[in-house]
Amino acid sequence: MKHLIYFSAKAATSGKALSQGNLMKAGRMDIAIHSLIQGIFLSHDFRKDIRFHFVFYGMPDPPKHIEIQVEDGTPISKKDVGNLIKQILYKYREGEKTEVFPGCFVEKKSFLNVVEELEKKGSEIFILDKRGEDIRKAEISENCVFILGDQKGLPKKELKRLKKIATSVSVGPKTYFASQTIAIVNNELDRRGI
Repeated sequence: MKHLIYFSAKAATSGKALSQGNLMKAGRMDIAIHSLIQGIFLSHDFRKDIRFHFVFYGMPDPPKHIEIQVEDGTPISKKDVGNLIKQILYKYREGEKTEVFPGCFVEKKSFLNVVEELEKKGSEIFILDKRGEDIRKAEISENCVFILGDQKGLPKKELKRLKKIATSVSVGPKTYFASQTIAIVNNELDRRGI
């Protein structure tokens, strides 16, 4: 199983915050939406072999972990990803991991706990970093996790701990949008048949 983890220090952690209609004021939720689209959508299809994780640390109730894997019955449309995230956040129940729709879960879990849980299950962890090893040269297993942050990057405190269990990889010499980075990672995995 392949995993993509998108971290945002400012993304809203309640459905009500997304109801205001301004995605920029909701902690740059527009970046999160574009990242999910690049992560799991194909032309006329979906990537059903990818589990996409959002970890949001914005107000009013951080942290929130949203997990999305497209299954039969997942109500997902490229035109309405923001509404899907809003509905998932509305259905959060304290103290439990709630399946809101088929393949769509929400819970209160920290960024580091999400990563460490995947590492304990045997996943190979990669951090997307412009100073990392060229992704084209990196050894990548089928059970891989790629971590990236929004425009502010990953939290420094957690980054120190992550670097002990993760490999830093770069997608190229330029700084790309988070969504573009995800598209490049997916293309590299596609070329390798992973």
